[in-house]
Amino acid sequence: MRSRSAPVRRWLAATGLCAAGALTWPHTALAQRAGFGIDLLSTIDGPPPPLPPAVLARDEAGRATGRAVRLTDPLRIDGRLDEVVYSTVPSMSDFIQTEPIEGAPATEKTEVWVFFDDEHVYLIARCWETEPDRMMIDEMRRDNINIGLNDNVSWIFDTLFDRRTGVLFEVNALGGRMDGQVANDRPNFDWNPIWDVEVGRFADGWTVEAALPFKSLRYRLGQAQLWGFNVRRRNRWKNELSYLQPISAAVGQSGLRPALAAPLVGLQAPPVSRNLEVKPYAIADLTTDTAATPLLANDPSGDVGLDVKYGITRSLTADLTYNTDFAQVEADEQQVNLTRFSLFFPEKREFFLENQGTFAFGGSGSDTPILFYSRRIGLQQGRKVPVRGGARMTGRSGGFNLGVLHIRTDEERVSSARPTGFSVVRLKRDIFRQSSVGVLFTQRSVVLGGRGSNTAYGVDGSFLFLRNTLAIDSYWARTHTDGLLGSKTSYRASLDFDGDRYGVRAERLVIGDAFNPEVGFVRRGDMRKSAGMFRFSPRLPSVDAIRKLSWTGSIDYIENIAGQLETRDADAEFETEFENGDRFRVGYRRMFENLPEPFEIAPDIILPIGGYHFDAVRFGYNFGSQRLARGNVLVEHGTFYSGHKLSLTVSRGRMKFTPRFAVEPAYQANWVDLAEGTFTTHLIGSRVIYTMTPKMFTSALLQYNSAGNTVAANIRLRWEYQPGSELFVVYTEQRNTLTRRFQELASRAFIVKFTRLFRS
Repeated sequence: MRSRSAPVRRWLAATGLCAAGALTWPHTALAQRAGFGIDLLSTIDGPPPPLPPAVLARDEAGRATGRAVRLTDPLRIDGRLDEVVYSTVPSMSDFIQTEPIEGAPATEKTEVWVFFDDEHVYLIARCWETEPDRMMIDEMRRDNINIGLNDNVSWIFDTLFDRRTGVLFEVNALGGRMDGQVANDRPNFDWNPIWDVEVGRFADGWTVEAALPFKSLRYRLGQAQLWGFNVRRRNRWKNELSYLQPISAAVGQSGLRPALAAPLVGLQAPPVSRNLEVKPYAIADLTTDTAATPLLANDPSGDVGLDVKYGITRSLTADLTYNTDFAQVEADEQQVNLTRFSLFFPEKREFFLENQGTFAFGGSGSDTPILFYSRRIGLQQGRKVPVRGGARMTGRSGGFNLGVLHIRTDEERVSSARPTGFSVVRLKRDIFRQSSVGVLFTQRSVVLGGRGSNTAYGVDGSFLFLRNTLAIDSYWARTHTDGLLGSKTSYRASLDFDGDRYGVRAERLVIGDAFNPEVGFVRRGDMRKSAGMFRFSPRLPSVDAIRKLSWTGSIDYIENIAGQLETRDADAEFETEFENGDRFRVGYRRMFENLPEPFEIAPDIILPIGGYHFDAVRFGYNFGSQRLARGNVLVEHGTFYSGHKLSLTVSRGRMKFTPRFAVEPAYQANWVDLAEGTFTTHLIGSRVIYTMTPKMFTSALLQYNSAGNTVAANIRLRWEYQPGSELFVVYTEQRNTLTRRFQELASRAFIVKFTRLFRS
């Protein structure tokens, strides 16, 4: 530690935090008064902080330490970069490739500045392009995944400097933007903070100016701040990825992780002030619902509600909601389910999104139970249940991450939902450099069946090593449901090594037959699962057209709690990644599936109890985002239970007509021929988008599902007329395709919703 004292002393003196030579180890009142102690400064694991006027320091390994600069004059957010400060303050530059050549200098120059004043942190980027006409940009909608597939700039701030949590921002050259939070390397891109961004063009490239209010961020107490920071530049037309702080190819696309960020010094937070947001809404709708009792036919109604957000501390936030409405949320994309297990749909409702990662429990995996699944609140049997009110508190206090929630819902007759209270408590403690242990408790006052209550509780641990390439997750949990008997316990241990050349995964998961978290989600219960995977992924620098090859083999072995084999799934796949971003893959899968009870796989087609062996081959091609028409195509054919199945899937399709207008088609078909009968399913969907500005767009999601005999439409206009305040106009309709000319209307609604944010 002593070897670092001289550089830190010089930096403190240069920034005015103390006089030269005044710093002594291991304590200093001056550093503590500045907002952090020597223990925090000593966590800088890169080069010493740069002395003014320099804003970036690098060591021999290329690791960086950056410095933010206070503005003396106002900064106009217009994307033009014509203020004097851009010529007087040097930029952070010299980005380093991750793809295609790890460690090589980026082939296109990127300049970055971080400024701040008493209200905002500013991120500015000037992106040089040797061939601007070849840039791939076709998305302006906020929070759309296609922004990440364009030429773009993205960055992370680890505002708590805890190496575990951070906020992410991504902007393309059209002004399309994404934002999100990351917790323990799990991103949540549905979080929408208040911030402003403008982009511009110049002869040799494009620019970004972004203003992030301090009030939109959560950070440590004290005036002087030490944050984590990194910037990524994506040249999609070259399929090149580069970072300010060098990132290993093993991490690659997901290199914006708090644990891998560079230190950023020099920031000074504004004086503590009240941080209060009040967001009322007003809604009017006209509804037809043939399933309601009594039937609703063009029934007009209106309502008002309120959301309140209050910053208890700079890192701890309270949210209150009254008469919550989620009418503006886009409809779910339908799925065809040919398994006997439940489908999972992601949460999209704003109230539940900030700090969503705080409630994550036990690690991720296709069969891993989710102890807290917020879609259990306000939805039952696919119908909306009125949310009367609730409160939650999330954030960080000391070395703990805290989440507390309580919400009350009302009755809904069609789904037989009764007035219910939902409670959740989550507490996590940071240990080591990037690891944590925690506890979670949930309670539902009325179970789905309508009698008694349900509780769930558990402990978990998440451990990250080797620069985030080795992850170990574990948990133990138990539930109690009145009147339900059996094994109520679940536990899991997993190891995942995800390197660039090699990958290994091992997992053991047990879920009791009476394990029933009714504020959670269990895809498959009554199981003991052992699973393993090995991957070998060499690069081919000697072959111009091919970037990487991958061989992957995996096996899942699943028994029920009684020890009877239910599923054995062995899979082998070979994939080729091309330099232009395309991917080709071929795979073979062999399965055994035991049906412990009859399974109705389609109307009037019931598979009897018994064991079934089947196998299949598949071929897939992913067309890269450099193409005007792109998408993923997958064909699979083989035996299936007592017969055969042929499947065709087209996903993530996109056809760009102009930068403002695009169509995103999707198609899934299954032709199934079984001893018990023959059936075909078709799922056809298309999203049609027209974007007027990055803050205003309209989209239409049209879907036909032959399995459910439905045609559905969801048309939505979203206009953010000022930061945080929005207007939504929504039309939804669903019809039954079994009736002649689609005459039977199931439901229809026309909704206008207006929100207004007041901030102090």
